[in-house]
Amino acid sequence: MNEVECVVIGAGVVGLATARALALAGYDVLVLERASTIGFETSSRNSEVIHGGLYYPAGSLKARCCVAGRERLSPSTGIIDSHALMLAFQGEAEAAGAMVVLRTPVLSGRVRDDGFDLAIGGDEPTVIRCRCLVNATGLYATALARSVNGIPRETIPPAYFCRGVYFSLTGPAPFRRLVYPVPPPGGLGVHITLDLAGQARFGPDVEWIAAVDYTVDPARGDAFYAAIRTYWPALRNGALQPGYAGIRPKISGPEEPAVDFILQGPEIHGVSGLVNLYGIESPGLTASMPLADEVIRQLTLSPAEQPALVSRPAEAAE
Repeated sequence: MNEVECVVIGAGVVGLATARALALAGYDVLVLERASTIGFETSSRNSEVIHGGLYYPAGSLKARCCVAGRERLSPSTGIIDSHALMLAFQGEAEAAGAMVVLRTPVLSGRVRDDGFDLAIGGDEPTVIRCRCLVNATGLYATALARSVNGIPRETIPPAYFCRGVYFSLTGPAPFRRLVYPVPPPGGLGVHITLDLAGQARFGPDVEWIAAVDYTVDPARGDAFYAAIRTYWPALRNGALQPGYAGIRPKISGPEEPAVDFILQGPEIHGVSGLVNLYGIESPGLTASMPLADEVIRQLTLSPAEQPALVSRPAEAAE
């Protein structure tokens, strides 16, 4: 039986930010990631934009963490260094007492009186016992929670997947700034962003899907031309090439109002030492460090002291 103080499941940007915060606070932390690299899914399939919090209701968890995160994600903090945000989180956490282990899927779990037992797959299956557990698995947060015996099922929200694809522009970028149209339900519209190399790309669109699938259908580009020409009429035919896809980990469906992030601690589910993060879509990257602070607050305060972080309606995010 392997024992560790804290386990964070998921090595996306939020999981790594949480591991960093826990390690800097003096905890021994193990990060378990099912993929072969960090940030493989939602964290690396985005617009590469640090958001300002414009789209989210004042006082919502999205708005508060987005605004606070924007202020902290600046070169002066030392967190962003040569664009290596997630790598900085990983390296700093490791130095402070956290370890990231890749290709280690969590198959199931069990709540104990004094913590958790986790059945781990991969090349060397094992069981890990921990006192604190953070579910930061993004697209798989609901499924992971359901696999842990002892988490009340009525506290686990439904999961919905909303794919957005990007198309890249061949040739020089027409703008020096980002352009955002009025957002449709489910996303922020087909906007133009500039990647770290200065290449222009457009997206993401909105497509509700039944399961995780990163396929980019070139035919979806047909609708991009009409959307882009509402603010750039000079776009020439054939100028767009298929890029990549990202999937928003939604907890509200296509006919429902978008909801706030859910950061669920013991005051909601009643399990000591457990924090589940649900629906962490955009602006999750921008909000990652304040979200990590909220996780620590849930883990360290007594249930009577913990503020209830209730889901509120929020504008749809990309």
